[in-house]
Amino acid sequence: MARHTSVPRLALLSLVAIGSVSCAPASNPGLRGSEELLGYNPTNVLSQENTNDVGDYELLPGQKEDANIGEYLDFSNVDNPQPIRGSKGGTDPGPRTPALDKLFSDRLAPPGTDHGDVGNAQWSLALSKVKQGKKNAGWSRQQNVDVLPDATAMAGVDMRLEPNGYRELHWHVASEWALMLNGSARVQAVQEDGKTFVDDVSAGDVWFFPAGVPHSIQALEGGCEFMLVFDDGSFSEDNTFLASEIIAHNPKSVLAQNLNVNVSAFDDIPDGELFIFPGTAAPTDIQKQNVTSSAGTLQGKDSYTYHFSEQEPREVAGGSVKILDPLTFPIASKFSAALVTIKPGAMREIHWHPSSPEWSFFIAGTARATLFKPPNTATTFDYHAGDVGYFPQSESHYIQNVGEDDVILLEVLQADHFADISLGQWLALTPHQIVKDTLNISEEDINKFPTEKPVVVAAPSG
Repeated sequence: MARHTSVPRLALLSLVAIGSVSCAPASNPGLRGSEELLGYNPTNVLSQENTNDVGDYELLPGQKEDANIGEYLDFSNVDNPQPIRGSKGGTDPGPRTPALDKLFSDRLAPPGTDHGDVGNAQWSLALSKVKQGKKNAGWSRQQNVDVLPDATAMAGVDMRLEPNGYRELHWHVASEWALMLNGSARVQAVQEDGKTFVDDVSAGDVWFFPAGVPHSIQALEGGCEFMLVFDDGSFSEDNTFLASEIIAHNPKSVLAQNLNVNVSAFDDIPDGELFIFPGTAAPTDIQKQNVTSSAGTLQGKDSYTYHFSEQEPREVAGGSVKILDPLTFPIASKFSAALVTIKPGAMREIHWHPSSPEWSFFIAGTARATLFKPPNTATTFDYHAGDVGYFPQSESHYIQNVGEDDVILLEVLQADHFADISLGQWLALTPHQIVKDTLNISEEDINKFPTEKPVVVAAPSG
């Protein structure tokens, strides 16, 4: 990435230091300067470089208006964006990374309504280290409190499996909720009573495995990618219980006795974890893999999958939304989610969740959000496809589509049903005199507030 750097001044300082080397003690040749450089000395060199030389730059129209209007600044075609809004801010001669300034314009030139710092509510999975599977079978990358400290209630793992690739047999201390992003996969699990479960899922479908339930995932033809959400912000892929490691770290004689086989059965066990690895293609007939005991199979309301892709969304003026929570997917007792589509210029209304923080994954598009924390702290963040957002319980926020394509957003709560409070509906349904006395807004304007929750507000007309 290109960087704007005040090279002349840095070079001058280097020359000054080099010029003083001859005065340094003989025991320190070439490494340290003279003691005469400490504090005031009439021989000190004062750089006369013009530190205001920031080069050519242009201000977008939104940078010239009142900072409190705070419209989105699209720096994508601006060569030298500057941290200026209205009468606030000033120029930046560098050093800096303009490519990042263009991506996160609300960090460089925040709206005037921002105040203080709410803590970080954004993480790009592109910054997460990729953990690579064996023989090009896939990869994963994760977000947890190590990179997003405020996200204590949930963590996420983005995982890709190539065709026939496995996420090996394993279980977690945390519960696992997943949304298929693309492709198809076969998931399998065994319950504590011996009931078995096998199902195929495709893009848009969901699965859930409670803590401690052993399971595996195999990509079908074409491979797949999915987003895993765990109910523990400190979750790490490296702390997963793996079948390969269990077998490797128990005495072979104990394994033979326990599994009713000869010790020789373990002569060719894997050397260490498999994690993600290539495998034999799954049979088309799923029943061929449905091994059962006297307990039978897991069915009905206790099923571990939900074919969310087949649920019709509710269309609203600014996009669409569909909700999945324990009311329709009972096994996922504390996972409630909304899949929201926001059209260009539209916004997920200002809202908050009264019973849970919100963990969000941006599947597509470009968006911004302002997170408000009482009593008077607010910070605006920018989001792109592949980013995670985290909004603490009861802290208000919106999601505004500032790009040219639809924003597709997954909102996940730790709650027994999906619930949010709409700012617009709250004010519209409060006695108007109270609103007028509190906010000094006219009756005419209050009558325009939505009495029905809009969920996604359409782009302004005209």
